Amino acid sequence: MIGNIVNITEDLRGYGTQPFEGPLDLLLYLIQQDEVDIYDIPIAKITHQYLAYLEAMKELDLEIAGEFILMASTLIRIKAQMLLPRPDEEADEFEDPRSELVKALLEYKQYKQAASELEKRGEVWLKRYAPGGAKPIETEVEYILNQVDVTSLMVAFGEVLLRASEDNSHHIEHEEISIEERIRHIVYLLSDKGGSEFTELFADDPRRHVILVTFMALLELARLGQISIKQTAVFGKIWVYPLALDIDKAIEKHENAI
Repeated sequence: MIGNIVNITEDLRGYGTQPFEGPLDLLLYLIQQDEVDIYDIPIAKITHQYLAYLEAMKELDLEIAGEFILMASTLIRIKAQMLLPRPDEEADEFEDPRSELVKALLEYKQYKQAASELEKRGEVWLKRYAPGGAKPIETEVEYILNQVDVTSLMVAFGEVLLRASEDNSHHIEHEEISIEERIRHIVYLLSDKGGSEFTELFADDPRRHVILVTFMALLELARLGQISIKQTAVFGKIWVYPLALDIDKAIEKHENAI
């Protein structure tokens, strides 16, 4: 199974699973995608999404920098402070625990916008004065996750993992589960229903190792073009639809790719 994990996590890296330069970058992304007021961050919701993303990275063995973990502890601390009761006489003197985070996010946003503007100017300059008169190189990008933001998919996967952690309070020795088995499970489920909500694909067996292999099987079917993954809104429900399901073909191509 280790070889399968390496292959698929490399695919995820190629599709920008970790496109964030730091924890503030990830937080700003979550806030902007949720379309919430940066001055009034729904700290419980954003913290949950942030932790779900880190949980997915950890389970897929993707490197998590220490600064991301430090930000996670900061968010949890702020969330705890927001829940503490405050006496009425301290209401006027109360300092919002989110204020320092908001200040840091606003400063980071300004720097990011400035960097983006400089990058755009550089692109315009290169188009005006192409070196040696060379034509711009056009690259074709293949997106396997149609109409789904990859970060949203990682957050959804992380939320499934977090729920599994809450449901399983003790460790049980488990049998080996192959990607081929979970490919068959997904194909049978989609064939019967004609489509499925993302979390339903994991409902039959909530153990963490099965969840991980199911997610890898899902990515493999997407890579092979046998399913379509769609979403009505960023961080909304994710739906999986069959395109040209063929179990034998999917397993054969998967085995050839290993």
